[in-house]
Amino acid sequence: MRTEIPRLRREHKLSQEELAQAVGVTRQTITSIETGKYTASLPLAYKIARHFGLTIEEVFDFSDMEDE
Repeated sequence: MRTEIPRLRREHKLSQEELAQAVGVTRQTITSIETGKYTASLPLAYKIARHFGLTIEEVFDFSDMEDE
């Protein structure tokens, strides 16, 4: 799943650690989501999107999951 998290973090001048603390996860979790090694749970995806004032669909690209 593609994600806009790296771009959003850059735009908001946030480190992975700062975002992780804001949404209640570890930096490693944010790294794994950004690199596609981990798919965020729905509650976590919601927290991340809300942190940036966006919808889940604006942060995460689910198009590659439609075939599953």
